[in-house]
Amino acid sequence: MHLSPLPVVFLMGPTATGKTELALALARELPCEIISVDSAMVYRDMDVGTAKPSPEILGAVPHHLVDILDPAQSYSAARFREDALGLVDAIHARGRLPLLVGGTMLYFRALEFGLDPLPQADPAVRREIEALAARSGWAAVHRELARLDPAAAARIHPNDPQRLQRALEVCRVSGRPLSAQQGGAPQPGLPHRVLRLALMPGDRGPLRARIARRFEAMLDRGLVEEVRALHRRGDLSPALPAIRAVGYRQVWSYLEGELDHDTMVTKAVTATRQLAKRQMTWLRRYPGIVPLDPEGLDPESVLARVRRHADPMGPGGLC
Repeated sequence: MHLSPLPVVFLMGPTATGKTELALALARELPCEIISVDSAMVYRDMDVGTAKPSPEILGAVPHHLVDILDPAQSYSAARFREDALGLVDAIHARGRLPLLVGGTMLYFRALEFGLDPLPQADPAVRREIEALAARSGWAAVHRELARLDPAAAARIHPNDPQRLQRALEVCRVSGRPLSAQQGGAPQPGLPHRVLRLALMPGDRGPLRARIARRFEAMLDRGLVEEVRALHRRGDLSPALPAIRAVGYRQVWSYLEGELDHDTMVTKAVTATRQLAKRQMTWLRRYPGIVPLDPEGLDPESVLARVRRHADPMGPGGLC
């Protein structure tokens, strides 16, 4: 694939590693526009639990793919790829630097390397799977996937509902296992020079503590009240991708009377730590990353690296 000289920067990392703060530090010094790579920040009225930047920050630094959907809607890696490709081109056309920031690693991979040619989403089949999950739990969905596609079930964690749903959907729509259909001719990749910065803690102990503190801070800022407002709408369910987001599904269960408060907190913190572990696994397998330890990180050195990445543009370049 021929690469254009136009630069793109990825800022990847597990939850609670300081990606937003570093992105804002870069945006203060460079003509950046931020593209959110977060499967939960796309939803409106989900601010506290997603650690969404404040309205003041969103107004001061251009952000994209934030607050674009109602929580009753679904978003996918395929739609993210389409949206992000268009945004990258538009940001380049404005003479600015696309800075893609987030922790949804599947979205980064879909954008850079394309997606395998798989069946389109089938809303009716998705509703059937969501009903199974609501009735019997995601462990039952995992068991059904293991029956139809043992290889995919072995790869997908039982606590990863988005990937479970898609894998089982592919099996049911096509009649063939997902694992047998992957590895075909994917879509073209991202045709730009990519700098892949990854915040990767060398010691997970501080991250585990930070996750616990951050969830407690979210509760103090009104997370339960935020989820209660969603719960009262009456048109949302825990089977929807928005409500399955970490933190939201545990608070939803608390509001349903399925968990007491202390158990809700424990389960939410545990689920967030499990998410961070899965994100680290993705990052370790992601090619060409520049690992950065968030403990003691020097933003000036990161800024210098980004400037060097953009410098080949020459006179009139982005940075």
